[in-house]
Amino acid sequence: MFERWKKHYSFVDDVNIITKLLLGVALFIFIIFVHNFDYMIYITIIMFLFLMAFNGTQFKITGAFILATVLFALLSSLFMILYGDGTHMLFKWGIIQISTESIVRGLHLSLRTITVSMFGILLALTSEIVMIFYSLMQHLKVKPKIAYAFMAAIRMVPLIFTSLIQLRRSLKMRYQMIDASNYRGLKRLKHLLIPILSQNIRRAHQLSVAMESKGFKDGPRTYYYKAPFSYKDILFVICVVAILIIAFYLSQYFPITGITDARVSGYTS
Repeated sequence: MFERWKKHYSFVDDVNIITKLLLGVALFIFIIFVHNFDYMIYITIIMFLFLMAFNGTQFKITGAFILATVLFALLSSLFMILYGDGTHMLFKWGIIQISTESIVRGLHLSLRTITVSMFGILLALTSEIVMIFYSLMQHLKVKPKIAYAFMAAIRMVPLIFTSLIQLRRSLKMRYQMIDASNYRGLKRLKHLLIPILSQNIRRAHQLSVAMESKGFKDGPRTYYYKAPFSYKDILFVICVVAILIIAFYLSQYFPITGITDARVSGYTS
């Protein structure tokens, strides 16, 4: 999906998508049970470095995803920070009460979100949509009719945006010759939605007819693209496990905050 912004390729690009997805689920489950605040900080930092080293995409694209992730994570943590309980109260005004414990719990939640999101960004920037569905068909036995349908639907998304841009430009020229009362409010929205929907319904019908005529059935078939497992899958798993191990030892020997349990904001003595 992001091939046009690729600067270089790494071994992560060749890792099977099934390995990436399963490892992502395992990482998510593991992160849920991490309550050591310093450990979570180090995991986030090292995962960020891993993402920057192996995504191979232009920094403006990667940076935009990371910025959006960080903002979303911080906003989601505000509910826990502003309305949390704690013994060390820093600020209280009405229903808003901020304590040291609530800040730690909120930031800990943000770090979890950022870590998992950065792993997801790495998957998105190093995986081709075509190979995702080929891998699902070859290894998880997803029916070709379903996989190709999803593949075709995803491929049509850019066409929908292109049609929308062209239609807006056409309407902008047309509106210069008619009264403004004919395109105000909901009328303008109707002028966009109805043509876009009708045009893409027609495209979808033509695509379904073409797929049926070319024999996209659920029976046995051969594949032009192969999505095999390789030693790079093992190397990728080792790298992720190494991130967790290195972060653990760093949190033990080089603690940053000394908070051993974010649920109670306990400090080491």
